[in-house]
Amino acid sequence: MTLRRLFQSFRAPRAESAQGLERGREPWLLVGLGNPGERYARSRHNLGFLAIELIAREAAISLGQQRFKARLGKGDLDGNPVLLAQPQTFMNLSGESVVSLLGYFKLPPGRLLVIHDELDLEPGVVRLKRGGGDGGHRGLRSIIELLGNANFLRLRIGVGHAPQGREPVSYLLEPLSASQMAEFQPQLQRAVQAARAVINDGVERAMNQFNQRG
Repeated sequence: MTLRRLFQSFRAPRAESAQGLERGREPWLLVGLGNPGERYARSRHNLGFLAIELIAREAAISLGQQRFKARLGKGDLDGNPVLLAQPQTFMNLSGESVVSLLGYFKLPPGRLLVIHDELDLEPGVVRLKRGGGDGGHRGLRSIIELLGNANFLRLRIGVGHAPQGREPVSYLLEPLSASQMAEFQPQLQRAVQAARAVINDGVERAMNQFNQRG
């Protein structure tokens, strides 16, 4: 199916799709990248999933819907309408879910924030980025290829490069211990703060705040 046909299949009237969202206000779509299943639940590659779960808890939004190949939640974050999604397609097919969501809810790429792990940032670092390539991240690659547009916002959670002699894939997918997971909690909380800043204060102000070096 071509990208145009895929979008057209979600162009029907969306009375149902607005449930839980304030009419007349365009929501943000926040997508956390990861892999479904307990095997990957506590891995570096699933930090996007974990950030979405933390946002959902803080905003009291249920992720109980299973639609568009994703776990989906609708509600308000700090008084602003949002959609929260965790694609369930496995990482390298994430774009299938994201394109379907954008098409159905009639949202432009400018209202998409993708939260993902980033090898090129050290652990503890959180950065916002708009546009650019996929940097070798297969989830981003899938979104860019199927959407045909790279001009969306990314929230990058640093995990650092794999140690010498380790394959990046095994490094990203290995289960983390409880102590390792605890080390990521402040970073995940900062990622949530960055997402809230985007929605509350705008992209430029959020980038100025969270992309400071040091």
